[in-house]
Amino acid sequence: MRQSVSAFRVLSFAILATATLVGTTGCFKRGAKGDYALAPEVRPLEVPPDLNVPAGQAAATAATSSSLASQAARPAPAANPAAANNAGFTVPGTKEEVFAKVGTALEAVEGVKIASKAQLLGSYDVAFEGSDFLVRVVAVDAGAYVSAVDPRGLPATAAAPTKLLGELKAKLAP
Repeated sequence: MRQSVSAFRVLSFAILATATLVGTTGCFKRGAKGDYALAPEVRPLEVPPDLNVPAGQAAATAATSSSLASQAARPAPAANPAAANNAGFTVPGTKEEVFAKVGTALEAVEGVKIASKAQLLGSYDVAFEGSDFLVRVVAVDAGAYVSAVDPRGLPATAAAPTKLLGELKAKLAP
């Protein structure tokens, strides 16, 4: 009898272990459970990881967000860039036509190196007399506006961009 009790205990333990294993692996679960199974409207909100920043990094995050806010507070460019920036000029024609003319004119100016061009953006990345800047072509009501922009996205007013714009204006403006 002692041996049958011991065998019964071992068998009971084996059945209990198997049931526990099967129950925890999900073999008998019916349907999906958890928040992801709920309709999107009733799911709890998820907090993005960058909002769960440890206290030591809060100052760095605040500085970054304040610089982004100051960039967003900049006034939007005017509908006519010529009114907002005296460093450029307007050329009659479509943006695409003027972009091609600007490319030809840039190639003709001695000392200009075109690093790249992006017709969809209307910009040439150029190097001239030790300065790197963009020559931009933007569509306006009167045609296309040609200007120079520094790496910060502000009007390029240094000597080299001003000189190059003067040469382009002489070649392109009527």
